[in-house]
Amino acid sequence: MDSKKPGYMTAWMMIFGHNWLTLLGGVIGGFSTVLMFGLGIMSLTESASSPYLGVVAYMVLPNFLVLGLGFVIIGILWARRRRHKGQPDSQLVIDFNSPNTRRAALTCFIITAFTLFVMAIVTYEGAVYVDSVPFCGKVCHTVMEPEYTAYSLSPHLRVKCVECHVGPGMQGFVESKLAGLKQVAAVALNTCPRPIESPVTTLRPARDTCEHCHWPEKFTGDRLKVITKFQDDETNSPLKTVLLLHIGGGGTGQKGIHSWHISPKHQTYYTPADRKRQSIARVRVVNNDGTEFTFKTPEDKFTPEQLKDAKERRMDCIDCHNRPSHIFKLPATEMDLSMAAGRINPKIPYIKKLGVETLTDAKGGEHDLQQISDKVSAFYNEKYPDFLKENKAMVDSAIAEIQAIYKRNVFPKMNLTWGVHPNNLGHELFPGCFRCHDDSMQSSDGKSVGQDCTICHTVLAWDEADPEILQKLGQQ
Repeated sequence: MDSKKPGYMTAWMMIFGHNWLTLLGGVIGGFSTVLMFGLGIMSLTESASSPYLGVVAYMVLPNFLVLGLGFVIIGILWARRRRHKGQPDSQLVIDFNSPNTRRAALTCFIITAFTLFVMAIVTYEGAVYVDSVPFCGKVCHTVMEPEYTAYSLSPHLRVKCVECHVGPGMQGFVESKLAGLKQVAAVALNTCPRPIESPVTTLRPARDTCEHCHWPEKFTGDRLKVITKFQDDETNSPLKTVLLLHIGGGGTGQKGIHSWHISPKHQTYYTPADRKRQSIARVRVVNNDGTEFTFKTPEDKFTPEQLKDAKERRMDCIDCHNRPSHIFKLPATEMDLSMAAGRINPKIPYIKKLGVETLTDAKGGEHDLQQISDKVSAFYNEKYPDFLKENKAMVDSAIAEIQAIYKRNVFPKMNLTWGVHPNNLGHELFPGCFRCHDDSMQSSDGKSVGQDCTICHTVLAWDEADPEILQKLGQQ
């Protein structure tokens, strides 16, 4: 063939190096581009729901594309070197006066442009994907299953994980991805903690997260809270506690929970004696005028070993609201909520007592779900056979809900069971408020942090079957 008038395929091969390496790179790059484009369309249109679709489209295939392009470049350089040395293909000359060469070059340009277009989309969508909830919660399924399950039932379901866990700007993005590489390695090597440790020590301050939506300067005032609990008797008698919560806020000087804890007039610091921040050794309050007050526990309460690595921390929202999006409840609380919501019918005899006992006994064994079903069924078969015969569907529904309670709070593969993650909001089930509000924690002049309950709430009714205050307020 005349080297000055190469055919279309010859011109194509000349441009791409005329060797097997460029051909291999072109095949790898071409297939990768087509697959990325197709999977990207499926991901964007949500025609497939697997979280691993995004992993393949945005994280795996781009590497193969880069590998293919690398082969092409190396092949072209190799071909040029052969031509300079007078190798057999050295007579091939790229002549743009030839129509075939121009068509081959145009084809090359179109393919390159399409590849760059796909790469731009993949790069952008990849950055979006690694910040998405499915990537955070579903890719490392076993490890993140408890956190994702709790998040999907939380008040913050519409808040993306990265809005709390990743810092702002490029620095936060890079830091989070570097930390993510360590986490991937921990998952691959099976060295990640089970369960995931809390609190998360690398979490950004609440000033950078919570306060983007929640306004601490806003005065909230008082709020009514009704707590319904069912007793352990045969009829599951409901009792109600009515509290008037003094939320406060805004640094107004009025009494209230937020009026003190998030007041702009001072900063509060505390020193925990354990990693979970459930035992507090010292509280220090620094006023804006420079004065400060320090409250300490008795010297013999904590050993030097416990305090050796203790670090002071400035108190913020998550020290009380420590499980805002990943809430794990205890059996009694879950049973009360399910019964109050009608998911478990309170007309089933002893269902509250039986449900709590059955859940408490199920702590992560291989056959826990079957054990729950067997125990509940056996109880009604033995004690209430006539009731079971007439209301089998009702009992079966209760068993299903009790099993659902178990599945959203106990995760055997992560060693997560009842009470592993304490909730500091309140003080009934865990120490909560009383971690700091402890009369034994005193200043040098004998003053204590105090436990004046009326600062935070007023009790309007306590475990009453039909509180008068709710009748007056027109609530049932």
